[in-house]
Amino acid sequence: SYLLDLPSELKQRGLHPAFHAHLLRLHESNDDRRFPGRQLQQISDLGRLEEWSVACITDHHGAGSDALFEVEYTTGDRVWLPYHEVSRLEAVGQYLEAVGAPTIKHL
Repeated sequence: SYLLDLPSELKQRGLHPAFHAHLLRLHESNDDRRFPGRQLQQISDLGRLEEWSVACITDHHGAGSDALFEVEYTTGDRVWLPYHEVSRLEAVGQYLEAVGAPTIKHL
């Protein structure tokens, strides 16, 4: 096992610094041009959940309540989410209006 020198923020989140040798790999720096937005404070599954603001819905695939929506956050990140996860967002109403669908049933 190896004891790593972790950033204090990871230690505060409860991440233990000891790792077995077979889990370790050589460090490769992140290429921010290819993979933007991979910053330590954006890792939400380490105990601290952060809410991101939705900028808009940019696209959809499918029809009605089975549709998937491409959600763009104010950070610039984009993700595809099912209707049941975005149905209460104001951005969905704005998107439906923009594409000329009075309700989700008309999409």
